[in-house]
Amino acid sequence: MSRQRQGYDDIALCAPVTIPYTRYSLRSAHWFCGRALAALLESAGLRKTDVDGYCISSFTLAPDTAVGLTQHLGVTPRWLDHIPMGGASGVVALRRAARAVQAGDAEVVACIAGDTNHVDSFRKTIASFSQFANDAVYPYGSGGPNASFAFLTDHYMREYGATREDFGKLCIAQRDNALRFPYALMKRPLTLDDYLNARPIADPLRLFDCVMPCAGAEAFLVMTQDRARKLGLPFATLSSTIERHNAFPDDPIQIRGGWAMDVDDLYGLAGIGAPEIDFVQAYDDYPVICFLQIEDLGFCGKGDASKFVREHALTVNGDFPFNTSGGQLSVGQAGAAGGFLGLIEAIRQLTDQTLGDAVENARHGLVSCFGMINYDRGLCSSAAILGRSDA
Repeated sequence: MSRQRQGYDDIALCAPVTIPYTRYSLRSAHWFCGRALAALLESAGLRKTDVDGYCISSFTLAPDTAVGLTQHLGVTPRWLDHIPMGGASGVVALRRAARAVQAGDAEVVACIAGDTNHVDSFRKTIASFSQFANDAVYPYGSGGPNASFAFLTDHYMREYGATREDFGKLCIAQRDNALRFPYALMKRPLTLDDYLNARPIADPLRLFDCVMPCAGAEAFLVMTQDRARKLGLPFATLSSTIERHNAFPDDPIQIRGGWAMDVDDLYGLAGIGAPEIDFVQAYDDYPVICFLQIEDLGFCGKGDASKFVREHALTVNGDFPFNTSGGQLSVGQAGAAGGFLGLIEAIRQLTDQTLGDAVENARHGLVSCFGMINYDRGLCSSAAILGRSDA
């Protein structure tokens, strides 16, 4: 019998910061992480020595890890973690940081994700992404995640009757959300004709189904609520989290993620259900993964996401606000920072610090993350429910 999980009643999420994205950069990942730390300190009114814990996520720090980064940043933390989980890293970092603060192993933890994007860095990243990819994918001519997600998208469409128009509605809504978000790289409105007639990438995927790599960073602080109040920092509360890796390995094709294994635990610890969620920030490197998350997180049944999307408005002022800053499909994917993007937006929405449009009367937000596509499936999933401090 498993032990009853401890809650997160004393945890505060503060100081959401973004280092503006750029399509390409000659700066290093270390530079973007350093800029993020400087922004955190300025936002919170802290000194560098006040931060005694770090969670770091990056694809392009190599040959360094979080350990090497401490020397670049000139910090001496007593608690350190490196989260090599790509798009799942945001909530995983939050989980680790929250427990460190609760245990007293650190008082203030900076969770930072940052990556650069040189002209050739994305090709180099996927060329050495994993042993599975090297052995089982690349020898057959597959050049990276586009082919893997094309495979998953094609199967989902055949299995459940989803159409390109269904995926297009989600992409168009997210683009509309992004038009008021200052850091979004995609600033032109997207129409259904634009979406449907975009150039092919990997059938059935076309241009606007695919995330655009870029450079940038995202970061936030984790501390106790009492400390946040003393610092005068607005904060979001943490109600619940889940994390799962290599879920459902016997599924011949991925049609669900780890969220489906742990969704009851997610809502149970939070003490609320899916109907009480006011907005969702989901990992969105490709639309099909959004559909899986909508299903696996209890908003509809398996295979029903297309019907759900048709029946709901996904814009900030709609009845199901989804990726309210525009998501990666419109903001861009700054490497591992893509796994933090939705979490940073959720903190902003719940602390009245939005940079774009605000979800009216939002009290509870759900953040869902997904990462590390390996051969034919993503291996890492995580999710968290956040709330307003007065909720």
